[in-house]
Amino acid sequence: MSDAPAILPGGCLCGAVRFTVTERPLGVVDCHCSQCRRFHGHTGAYITVPRAAVVMDGDGTLTWYRSSPGAERGFCGRCGSSLFWRGDGGPLMDVAAGALDQPTDLTTVRHIHTASKPDYYAITDGAEQFPQSAPEPP
Repeated sequence: MSDAPAILPGGCLCGAVRFTVTERPLGVVDCHCSQCRRFHGHTGAYITVPRAAVVMDGDGTLTWYRSSPGAERGFCGRCGSSLFWRGDGGPLMDVAAGALDQPTDLTTVRHIHTASKPDYYAITDGAEQFPQSAPEPP
């Protein structure tokens, strides 16, 4: 049996936004699109879980920004930590992997929007790569 945590707590830099992910994801997906790079300052590393699996423990400063038609991004209004991405009305939500408390026992399983990747790094970890988006892992 794995020692991996069954639930994953996390939060923002200042601690005002705290949450718990109650369903274990399959792994981390790194998004290389221009919006994620601007939102995170680099690649966006996310786990994808059902919305109901993200339980807010403290969200008084959680702010949502409509980043594109059909989607919004959640961040802490106090410290600016980037935390979430969600499509309108979809059953899933992406949680920034960097906002999770350690240890997570997660690994990167794929890279998406690699056609938008900037020129200053190479993807060399051997994980699956998709030029655009990809279907959710089975």
